[in-house]
Amino acid sequence: MAKTTQKKSGKYVAYVSTYTMSGDNHGIKIYDVDMENGRLIEKNQVQITNSSYVTISHNMKYLYSITDMGVESYRIDQKTGELTTINQAPINGMRGCYLSTDYNDQFLVVAGYHDGKMTVLKLNEDGSIGEIVDEVFHHGLGNIAERNFRPHISCVKPTRDNKYLLAADQGTDHVNVYSFNNVTGKVKLADIIHCDIESEPHHLKFTKDGKFLYIVHQQKTIIDVYSYKEKNGSPEFEKIETVSTLNEYHAGGSAACALNFSSDDNLLISSNAGDNSVVVFRVDHKTGKLDRIMCLPVSGDYPKDANFFPDMKSIVSLNHESNTMTFFRFDAEKRTLIMNGKEMKIDKPNCIIFHELQA
Repeated sequence: MAKTTQKKSGKYVAYVSTYTMSGDNHGIKIYDVDMENGRLIEKNQVQITNSSYVTISHNMKYLYSITDMGVESYRIDQKTGELTTINQAPINGMRGCYLSTDYNDQFLVVAGYHDGKMTVLKLNEDGSIGEIVDEVFHHGLGNIAERNFRPHISCVKPTRDNKYLLAADQGTDHVNVYSFNNVTGKVKLADIIHCDIESEPHHLKFTKDGKFLYIVHQQKTIIDVYSYKEKNGSPEFEKIETVSTLNEYHAGGSAACALNFSSDDNLLISSNAGDNSVVVFRVDHKTGKLDRIMCLPVSGDYPKDANFFPDMKSIVSLNHESNTMTFFRFDAEKRTLIMNGKEMKIDKPNCIIFHELQA
């Protein structure tokens, strides 16, 4: 089993995406990261409406965000972390909820929760977003009339070998696997991972070596672990185990939300709305299996996202309904989580990304 290492000590900024219904139209907040004290320091903010999710290109030069009008691109100042708008592009559908780039930074893929649509857009060399090159609507019916009566794509991720795109569909309890032409951006359905009925697959993460896939299920509050390999030109996903994101004692009506790896890839964190807790697992990179370290409260309502600081000594929870971020000192060996200072006010936070600056 891999041992946790604490090595990140450079200078970082954090980007937090937020909804802007309250009247503040600055949907992206920028913070300096105080690693020593495990806190964030307000730095700047960017005007954008309802930033549901942000992602950073794999070359670390550009940030992309969901916005009401489609998607927007920014150039990252590598010395300060400030963002400069490049352009905005429509996605020919309802507002997206998640986005990611392929591993060559040639394409941007957007998940559509409201219309069940996956959109692939071309990325230009200067980081700007180009035209739509492919779009796919999911079809089918779920099992709960109030919510799962139609497709809801909540996450899209490429495999680490850049050969396939995975789309988690909360409405149909499927993860669709698409073959991905990383030259043209065209996709074609290659496989379907059938999840438990009424589980609602929500977010996806691969280990850095690409061998293991983790799927957090919102309604069933579980994480499914799969091995991944390509065999004879086809993707193969084999379920290894299923673990709960909750303690045996927990609040009713809970929903699993976050899914993030630590900077060394050895820890995995998730969060539970309703129960208002975070759960941390240690990752066995030989088997892919998860060993629960702890599941503890976050002192906030609806932790929509939670993440480790880059040095893995602290954790931040984004509490969507209480409009706060809460901070904790974290010790994997002692299995402890201790609140660190007072909460920080922020309206409707959605996700947080840490970015290392150049010296």
